[in-house]
Amino acid sequence: MKVEGLLYDPRSNMYILLLKQIDGTATLPIWIGKPEADSIALALGRVMTPRPLTHDLIKNLLETLKVSVSRVVVTDLMDNTYYALIYLTDGTSETPVDSRPSDAVAVALRTSSPIFVEEDILELRSSDELEEWLKNLRPEDFGNIM
Repeated sequence: MKVEGLLYDPRSNMYILLLKQIDGTATLPIWIGKPEADSIALALGRVMTPRPLTHDLIKNLLETLKVSVSRVVVTDLMDNTYYALIYLTDGTSETPVDSRPSDAVAVALRTSSPIFVEEDILELRSSDELEEWLKNLRPEDFGNIM
């Protein structure tokens, strides 16, 4: 998957992280908070901040400990909440770490790690949810698109 973009949803006052299949058409919208959206936007724009923000700190810690991110995976959807794992490796073993998808993506972008979504999650939610949201929008609902 790749980050297709970020949209602002004025009805929920949240952002939508759009993940899109690299070699396909499936799109997965995930509603996220402003701090995570800002962090993802900074990583997408390759903006350097004077001091490390939270996801930059995580990247720095991993590098200092000589651990890398092999991949992040959106693994589950329960009660309208997505779950993800960040897979860390020291070169000999791999350890999954529970994460919110927004944090996992923010870390993946900073570490140039691949992003995956379990196939059953794509089948369950893909672009139908986004299409329904777009159908219900009025022109006055449009906010900032990142």
